[in-house]
Amino acid sequence: MKNNADALIFHTALCAASITKLLFIAEPNKIWLCDSAGIKMPVEWRLLKKCKKEYIGMEYKMIKKEINEIKSQYTLEECGILRLCGCYVNGDKEKVARFNQTFLNLPEEEKHKYFDIFRKTLSGTPGKNLLDMRFTMDSYADGGARTFLYQLRDSELKDDALLEKFYDKVIESYSHPGNYLILLINQVYDVPGRTSDGIDMEDASDEVYSYLLCSICHVSLSKPGLGYFEEDHAFHDQQQNHMVDLPDIGFLFPAFNNRSEDGEGVLYYSKDANAFEQLFLAQVLNCEVPLSAGSQKENFQVLVEETLGEECNYETIKNIHENLNEMIQEQKGNPEPVTIDKTEMRDLLEKSGVKEERLQDFEEHFEQAIGENTRLMAANIAETRKFEVKTPDVVVKVNPERTDLVETMEIEGKQYLVIQIDEHLEVNGISVNPETGEVQYNE
Repeated sequence: MKNNADALIFHTALCAASITKLLFIAEPNKIWLCDSAGIKMPVEWRLLKKCKKEYIGMEYKMIKKEINEIKSQYTLEECGILRLCGCYVNGDKEKVARFNQTFLNLPEEEKHKYFDIFRKTLSGTPGKNLLDMRFTMDSYADGGARTFLYQLRDSELKDDALLEKFYDKVIESYSHPGNYLILLINQVYDVPGRTSDGIDMEDASDEVYSYLLCSICHVSLSKPGLGYFEEDHAFHDQQQNHMVDLPDIGFLFPAFNNRSEDGEGVLYYSKDANAFEQLFLAQVLNCEVPLSAGSQKENFQVLVEETLGEECNYETIKNIHENLNEMIQEQKGNPEPVTIDKTEMRDLLEKSGVKEERLQDFEEHFEQAIGENTRLMAANIAETRKFEVKTPDVVVKVNPERTDLVETMEIEGKQYLVIQIDEHLEVNGISVNPETGEVQYNE
């Protein structure tokens, strides 16, 4: 944590009376609060943990426009990349090759290939495979991840010892069993001023944003086969080549929030939104790791099942689905992703028909399944493209906008799924009469 008055805010209830903003000081094996007069006060760890959770729970997001603003720099005309560094690692975690060069000296075709990689590292859905992560307090200490990344950035990637240390950190923590390439660039972006109506003022720069972008790409062998050779206009055996894939993971440091450098976190990219490199995040970035998109969905399902218990029925789940999609549609024009906290989730369940008595223990269920201050991304827990009803032997897929066509019905003491049939019915690609069930022939 930074040693300044804005680093951490302690609520009056947790601290001495009338004290709301204090200096945070970390020393080896000691944690102190310091008032404006410089008087140190020891802090109970339980209080510090509580404040830490509240700090981490604040909203910090790179929105799509800001991400695209950085991506737009990866062109020959706008490029401000100073240096390109790389380390090729084999399946035995050995450094096979390294390079460190001025990016502008590269051939034009190679630049375009690198641009593709860099743009991909900043591609995806914010809150899903693009995550704005906050550093833990440990990362601010000497030798911590944040401190080290700033040293690496400020060196402009010219310090070989720092680069080797970075490569070692990645190799120790990245789980890929095969060959891969670690790419690292330092870019300088002169952030243009912007009017209130969103027009850039190229001659009025707000700040110079210097950052690192790291891309980790798998390296795979191309398929063997015949290839065309222009020298003799013939086809011959084509040797296999080691080809660099688009990135598997990567990060941007410092983050670029509100069109300005945000040194409190990084923007992390993961090709797989459902599986993060946990060890990499802990050792290289030392960030608070949010729930993955897949984990959010799974934990949400557990939360609903535990809250509703025996009253978890088709109609209620359908209502939850519809209300979630309605929330997403209402915020469609908002550049920031729709997120739901504990209170909003409770309101959603209540609106969907969950009885009050089932919500008495909701907060406890939420904190166990999701986390006290965690916000779920609506797009991660909602099904916007499908609505599926499944039994051990039958799967019914419904247009999410027409869930009204499906309902449950009790007939002679047994529960049935009833599907309303409109004018068209098709069975295994064959049109049948919806009234008689007879095959309809096209004349």
